[in-house]
Amino acid sequence: MATLRKPEVHCVLDIRAELGECPVWCGDEQALYWIDIYAGRLNRFEPATGVNRIWKLPEAIGSFALTDDGSVLVALKSGLKRYDLRTGELTPLVQPEAHLPHNRLNDGRCDRQGRFWVGSMEDPVDPAGPKGWLYRFDGDRRCTRMTGGLFVANGLAFSPDGRTLYHSDSFKAVRSIWAWDLDPDDGAISNRRLFVDTRDMPGRPDGGAVDADGCYWMAGNDGWEIVRFTPAGGIDRRIALPVAKPSMLAFGGRGLDIIYVTSIRPATELENQPMAGSLFAVQAGVTGLPEPRFKWR
Repeated sequence: MATLRKPEVHCVLDIRAELGECPVWCGDEQALYWIDIYAGRLNRFEPATGVNRIWKLPEAIGSFALTDDGSVLVALKSGLKRYDLRTGELTPLVQPEAHLPHNRLNDGRCDRQGRFWVGSMEDPVDPAGPKGWLYRFDGDRRCTRMTGGLFVANGLAFSPDGRTLYHSDSFKAVRSIWAWDLDPDDGAISNRRLFVDTRDMPGRPDGGAVDADGCYWMAGNDGWEIVRFTPAGGIDRRIALPVAKPSMLAFGGRGLDIIYVTSIRPATELENQPMAGSLFAVQAGVTGLPEPRFKWR
C-alpha cells in the first residue's frame, strides 16, 4: 500500500512566482533553469550560491529547452522562438496555432533524441470543448501536429529507453495521464492507452518527470503533493509539500538525486501557504536522468 512519506523538503528559493513551471537542470553549469509563465521570466538558479538570475521576455512563456548551441528554445504565446541569452535576440521559428488566437503553448520538453514536444491550451479554458494539441518540433525546424482533444496539455515525460511518451490533461473533468509507444528513430507515436486516471486523487496531474527506474512522477496541482507511479501505473510513493499547487519537477544536483519542484501562487489562501510560488528541493532517495538538449540540424 502506498504511504504518504515525509522526506526532507526545503524551500531553496523564496521568490513567490505567480506560475512557476518547467524546471530544467543543467549538469554542465550545476544550475536549474525555470520559468514564471505569465510574468514572462526565464530564471537560472544556482543552488551553490543561492543566486537567481532573471531574463525578461516580452510575453508569456509556456516552456523551453536548452539547446546544443547554447541558445534556448522558448515556447511563447506567439510561437516557438530561438532565444540568445547573451544578446536577448529572439528569432521566430514557427507558430503552429496562428489560427487559434486564444490558445497558447504550454508544457514542453525534449525526448531522448533531442526533439522538442510541446502541448497547447486555450487560455482561459472553455469547458465546452478541448482545443489543445500536442506538437513535435524537430531540429530541421519542422513542426508536426501529433494528437489533439486536449483541454490543458501537460505532464510530458519520456521513459529511460525513449520508447514511451507520457502526457496528461490537467483539466478538472479529465485529470488523466496517458502513455504512447514512441518510435525513437522517426518520432512517430502509436498505441495510446490510459496510464493513470487521477480523478479519485486530491491533485490534478500537472508537470511530470521520469526517474532512472522508469517511474513517472506527477506534480499534484491542488493536492499538496508529488506522486510516484510505477511503470505499470500503480502508486508507489506520495510526498507531502507545504504548498497546494506544485506545478512541475526535475531531478538535479551532482548525483541527480534532488527533486526540484516549482509551484504556483494562488490569489487566495496565502495565509495557509505563505511559501506558495517558491522553489523547493526534495531529498527522496531517488535518482533521475539527465535532461536532453534540443538538437539543431
